[in-house]
Amino acid sequence: QVQVVESGGGLVQAGGSLNLSCTVSGLPLYFSQYAMGWFRQVPGKEREELLCINWVGDTTHYLDSVRGRFAIFRDNPKNLLILQMNSLIPDDSAVYYCASGKYRTCSPSESDFPYWGQGRQVAVSD
Repeated sequence: QVQVVESGGGLVQAGGSLNLSCTVSGLPLYFSQYAMGWFRQVPGKEREELLCINWVGDTTHYLDSVRGRFAIFRDNPKNLLILQMNSLIPDDSAVYYCASGKYRTCSPSESDFPYWGQGRQVAVSD
């Protein structure tokens, strides 16, 4: 059984930084064989993909508003995925999700991410 467990997030003032972490267990192959992505959702809006990291560590950005402020990292021996968020703004307030992909390469489609974490709230105050 695949488990995706997120941690981190919380409340921060605008301009501050937060990290989110995600550990994955139970995948059919090694963690290193899968692309991993970070998504977020604001109430009333569709979930959007932020960044993805493929099996060799290359990053794909899917949301321009976080480019240059957010970064994604993976630590394969620890089955760990990290989202580093800097220069946070109130519009970054959302529930953030970690997801494990079906394939080694990144995808803009949620259907290519079969395993999801429970979500972590991030709130950025003025």
